Amino acid sequence: MKHVTIPDDRIGVLIGEGGETMREIEDRAEVRLDIDSETGSVKVESVGDPVTGLKGPDIVKAIGRGFAPEEAMRLLEDDMQLFDIVDIESATRNKKDLRRKKGRLIGEQGRTRELMEELSGASVVIYGTTLGIIGSPDQVDAVRSAAEMILDGAPHGAVYSFLERRHNEMKANELEYHQYPG
Repeated sequence: MKHVTIPDDRIGVLIGEGGETMREIEDRAEVRLDIDSETGSVKVESVGDPVTGLKGPDIVKAIGRGFAPEEAMRLLEDDMQLFDIVDIESATRNKKDLRRKKGRLIGEQGRTRELMEELSGASVVIYGTTLGIIGSPDQVDAVRSAAEMILDGAPHGAVYSFLERRHNEMKANELEYHQYPG
């Protein structure tokens, strides 16, 4: 059994209308969720396939970090889907610096975040003081590296070029894999 704590304003999203989202997570991830809506504490207990059940806490965490339930369910698509968090606050000096760096990650009208998604193929959400990523190991690594570059002060142009290079590498690797499957 795992315990996950999520923000108050995400509890309703986790439960869903009439408990619909909670039931879908329980069915698909083969877990039982015990949600304390006062504290935001969620007990995740595996009740079926233990390997599938391992994804349950990450689905709950992903929803807690701002992902839509449908996006969080991507974690069940295959064993290679990962959930990762970049702590934005740890790279800042104060509240003003946090706002500035969060703004740099989002970009003008959300363009930087969108490009991270488009060029990596991962899902990216910026919520509170974190950047959440759902995708394959290569996709997660590309977004994490790009986010760290931005947090370290790299110009957006350099980050976009990096993402385009990684995008092309991932496409080439995918083509190679499909041409010569193991």
